[in-house]
Amino acid sequence: MINYDKILTNTIQNIPPSGIRKFFDVAATMKDAISLGVGEPDFVTPWAVREAGIYSLEKGRTYYTANAGLLELRQEIANYNNRKYGITYNPADEILVTVGGSEAIDLMVRCIVNPGDEVLVVEPSFVCYKPCTVMAGGTPVTIETLEKDNFRLLPEQLKEKITDKTKLLILPFPNNPTGGVMSREDLEAIADVLRGTDIIVLSDEIYGELRYDEEGHTPFSAIEGMKDRTVIVNGFSKTFAMTGWRLGYAMGPAPIIKAMTKLHQYGIMSSPTTSQFAAIEALRSCDKDVEHMRQEYNYRRRFIVDGFRNMGLSCFEPLGAFYVFPCIKSLGMTSEEFANKLLQEEKVAVVPGNAFGDSGEGFIRCSYAYSIDNIEEALKRIARFVEKHK
Repeated sequence: MINYDKILTNTIQNIPPSGIRKFFDVAATMKDAISLGVGEPDFVTPWAVREAGIYSLEKGRTYYTANAGLLELRQEIANYNNRKYGITYNPADEILVTVGGSEAIDLMVRCIVNPGDEVLVVEPSFVCYKPCTVMAGGTPVTIETLEKDNFRLLPEQLKEKITDKTKLLILPFPNNPTGGVMSREDLEAIADVLRGTDIIVLSDEIYGELRYDEEGHTPFSAIEGMKDRTVIVNGFSKTFAMTGWRLGYAMGPAPIIKAMTKLHQYGIMSSPTTSQFAAIEALRSCDKDVEHMRQEYNYRRRFIVDGFRNMGLSCFEPLGAFYVFPCIKSLGMTSEEFANKLLQEEKVAVVPGNAFGDSGEGFIRCSYAYSIDNIEEALKRIARFVEKHK
């Protein structure tokens, strides 16, 4: 009999599975369960986008595209980012279309990180950054952001963690799971620390369009002197409700994008053709759809924050993404205990905060990318649970 423990690599065996899907998968088997666990818009992809995908199939556009993606799509990505944020990228060699933003993150890390290099990972944050670093042979170094600082990365925190082995900083704002954001002033302070170093930045801006303050989103590459050291990762899943289309992109310096394209070429070939034609339409004509979704998320955001505060739980006010990160320390449970008991007793699935790093312990993540009816019922059940366990 084959011993698969000897077959599989030590690296992959030692990496824990994602903590996000665990409670959602259990909830899916429970009658009348409500999940606030998965960060997926409950909106259907805008009709114009779906129609463009359907039309591309009707026209027989089922072939491979260029490895970097359709040039027409890369041009629209460049146009969109210039129109929205005033940043300029060359579609020919500074943009790569990927299978979701997650592939872009993995490609960028593997193209930058050598064994032994240190990667600064801001936490709490999305679950893939550390595993991608480890699989590339790098050493993740955590920078813990705190609720008292609005879950922002502070320049003094960054300075403290930089060593002569630091190769990459992963900057995840607007943030999943906290909903924290960085203002232009915050980003400029981080840029001041990086000037004079060779540290590269992966700026994960997948939630950039989902900002609820007046300032709005500032791409890190828009900060003076940062474009040459920054790769922006973005995509279509969150902004355009296109999760199942599996399409993302990276924008950055041509030498890095060239290396990422090479890796993408051998591992993937090209992103889904139908999705690419649909994405062209999304970038061209869906500003009103995006604004409608943003306004709806904003309403839900205020509703769910008030809900947690009214039940006596401290809840940081998120200004980006579509998550809240309430503190449950007052109940004397770990994040895992809270999530497990809540699911079993009230049939509500949330994600324990420690799934996003040790600094997330004592918190839970709840997505408000669900209908207001689901959120309202979930809050009633959570309030009942909290009252019971005070």
